[in-house]
Amino acid sequence: MGAFFNHWLARNCITLLGFALVAWVLWSGSHHERWQRAWRRFRGDKIGMAALIVTCIYLFIGALEVIHIPGGKGGSRSVIDVLFAARIPSEKTYSAPMESHLLSSVDPTPLRGRHLLGTDALGKDVLIETLKGCSTALIIGGLTSLIYIPLGTLAGLCAGYFRRRVDDAIQYIYSTLAAIPQILLLIAIIMVLDKGLWQMSLALGITGWVGLCRLIRGETMRQSERTYVMAARALGQSHWQIISRHVLPNVMHLVIINAVLGFSGVVLAEATLGYLGVGSPVGTPSWGNMIDGGRSELSRDPLVWWNLTAAGIALFILVLALNLLADSLRRAFDPKRS
Repeated sequence: MGAFFNHWLARNCITLLGFALVAWVLWSGSHHERWQRAWRRFRGDKIGMAALIVTCIYLFIGALEVIHIPGGKGGSRSVIDVLFAARIPSEKTYSAPMESHLLSSVDPTPLRGRHLLGTDALGKDVLIETLKGCSTALIIGGLTSLIYIPLGTLAGLCAGYFRRRVDDAIQYIYSTLAAIPQILLLIAIIMVLDKGLWQMSLALGITGWVGLCRLIRGETMRQSERTYVMAARALGQSHWQIISRHVLPNVMHLVIINAVLGFSGVVLAEATLGYLGVGSPVGTPSWGNMIDGGRSELSRDPLVWWNLTAAGIALFILVLALNLLADSLRRAFDPKRS
């Protein structure tokens, strides 16, 4: 059991680090008066609370796929495999939702079980594959956030606070990146690094920090002119103390809102890259791969629509919930209502 725990901790350390970082940010912000007022306003937003619940459901489903428990022959299986895959047998090939036979005019073999959303070309249950796709979307979103949020926040704080040459250098870097079409730059980086969740997250992180940096830079410039920053300078506080204790807490709400919006953008980007054939590796359960495989299925006879539909609906609901959540957070943190 100890060896298994060490193996599990090693393969999921980044995921645990992400959850720890989010918990730390929320705990730190909970002591800030502005955050407390925003939370009271957010609790009264029914749409925002519903979006938060939907997002938490997706996080829970993704955690079920990430968490592995000991299996037979010294291996391990995810919780979703234990709960569903062992009880829902795979088939030989396609079967329509809730049908009792394979989708084959030559050999309509009876199914070994019922499948709510049918099966794919390999006979895998589409519902199980859709649930597993949650983990891929959330892992890529989490890893990308761990890259671009600290990078964009730090660069924006330095550019807005120190200005002059530091600002010029950072502006030159992100202006150069912004001048290159993002999808082409993503494909180029992934082709150089090879396919993989880590590689895709790194590519998305390298190209995704520009917007956050611009936003934090402008807000930092505005906050640097406030009287509390001038008072801190007069008292002899160091630049790091001023940035960490005074400026950062007053721009953190922008980081949170941008992180939620950026998360939905990363999920869509993964689906787009999967559709273009440069997304998650073959065999990795992801909505992008399901949508990519659904292209050819729409032109076959009989029509196979459930694979593409399941991935599209799951993707649509998550992105919609994240966007509604970000909009609710923006209204809750609106300084005009403080």
